[in-house]
Amino acid sequence: MNPTVVALLPMKGNSERVPNKNMKEFSGKPLYQATLDVLLECSVIDKVVVNTDSTSIKKDIEQNYDNKVIVVDRPKEICGDYVSMNKIIEHDINTQSADIFIQTHSTNPLLKKETIVKAIKKMTSSTRRGHNDSVFSVTKTQKRFYNEDTTPMNHDPKMLVTQHLPPIFEENSCFYIFTKESFTMNENRIGSKPFMFEIDKIEATDIDDPEDFIVAEILYKELRLKKSK
Repeated sequence: MNPTVVALLPMKGNSERVPNKNMKEFSGKPLYQATLDVLLECSVIDKVVVNTDSTSIKKDIEQNYDNKVIVVDRPKEICGDYVSMNKIIEHDINTQSADIFIQTHSTNPLLKKETIVKAIKKMTSSTRRGHNDSVFSVTKTQKRFYNEDTTPMNHDPKMLVTQHLPPIFEENSCFYIFTKESFTMNENRIGSKPFMFEIDKIEATDIDDPEDFIVAEILYKELRLKKSK
């Protein structure tokens, strides 16, 4: 029997670096819709929940998605720019029933449906075997890094061939998959026995700044054009 999977897509109305980011036009529609559409296309996801403090986001979802998405009004006690995402997740998993939760961000519009499906299947098989209690997305890099005091962090300055460097994995925040039990025990979306699910740099594109928005939109349109050919 397949597990029940609920996707969590939390969104706030305020954004300091890119004003009204989630509702900003992205390839002809509000940015958040790119990620939400992908989640709704995933056959392994049973329900999508959007937790928001924004009336404009809520109204737009209700106008464009009928009853396909559950919109949760974010309680005042967990509103604000400095509230931990774990507090918002904690609220949602205590109001929704599921075997597995996947939390994503609307600022990763290049995330693919196929990747989400593979990651959820990995989580399903790992939990059944007792290997892992969570899955989170990462991006691999093999570059030379330095500490603040200019000392080499991960390399010998005399060795200039980066192929021999041990890889470093960046938590790219594209998705986190976990169970309610794991989250409650660890008080975190990454559990005590996590699996790092690697995705490439383009798919992991994240929108934090206005420049990111421009780059992400260009890539998004180019990839859609290639897919349609």
